[in-house]
Amino acid sequence: MLTPSMLAATYEPGSTELHVREVPAPEPGSGEVRVRLAVSGVNPTDWKTRKRTPPPAETFLIPNQDGAGTIDAVGAGVSPDRVGERVWVLLGGRNDGWGTAAQYTVVPDHRAIPLPAEASFELGASLGVPALTASYCLNSDGPVAGRSVLVAGGAGAVGHAAIELARFEDAARVIATVSGPEKAELARAAGAHTVNYRDPDAADQIRAAAPDGIDRFIEVALHQNLELDLAVAAQYGVIVSYAADDSSVAQVPVRRLMVMDLTLRFMLLYTVAPQQLAAAVGRTRAALAAGALTTLPLHRFTLDQIEQAHDAVEQGAVGKVVIDLP
Repeated sequence: MLTPSMLAATYEPGSTELHVREVPAPEPGSGEVRVRLAVSGVNPTDWKTRKRTPPPAETFLIPNQDGAGTIDAVGAGVSPDRVGERVWVLLGGRNDGWGTAAQYTVVPDHRAIPLPAEASFELGASLGVPALTASYCLNSDGPVAGRSVLVAGGAGAVGHAAIELARFEDAARVIATVSGPEKAELARAAGAHTVNYRDPDAADQIRAAAPDGIDRFIEVALHQNLELDLAVAAQYGVIVSYAADDSSVAQVPVRRLMVMDLTLRFMLLYTVAPQQLAAAVGRTRAALAAGALTTLPLHRFTLDQIEQAHDAVEQGAVGKVVIDLP
């Protein structure tokens, strides 16, 4: 059944302001599915993209990459059996502007991932960007089983997913750095030993928890944390940086990395090779099926409150910001 229109949050050429309005609902093309969204997840990349990337002239964009809901229509080449399937959405709107801050979105068939019956839509909407980023960082240089892992920013969405995925994948130790008691409580609940990176003896605390050093670093602020990372790294360790802004500049002490045979790796989820992205999806699905993934405390907004939802993420809300779709 065709759905001629829907409510969506949009922004238009020359403006970063979001407006909720009625727009034509998308129809799935060949190899695509349409999802009736229940929840949209908000990530830092969403407000950053909105403020950096104006829409092409004479069109509009719908923000947000992550979401969860139910497939209600399929395009040519997709099994009609998928209609009615609960799914979480990966990189919604990445190529065509139909993001998840709307009642419906269309995505390629392989970007609508089955969501187990016991998993909530809120959890599904929390996976995409955070969990897949975390999974890639953990496994970009081989399995994490038996390794010591340090997660910088363990109370953030990526950090939370990295802790739970590392635990599920049998990491030997999972340590998270945090900035205060509230964040420490969240990281510990996910399964990490915590260290306040502001403590003058933070390196000593990490070395006490991981006497042989850290093998894998999931790094949110390389330009701020590189010195601490180097102080606790094991030989052959790998530091994977997944976040930065235009002012992020790290001074790299080349000789120290050479002596330890360390690897600095950088990633952006949008440019991860398809085979590696598919592998990250597979690992995330396995953890989800095992009940190993949970949500952070939720900050709920309505679609009409999308500006406030984006602002909350930009201002560093502790927990997961989600939008309930009408």
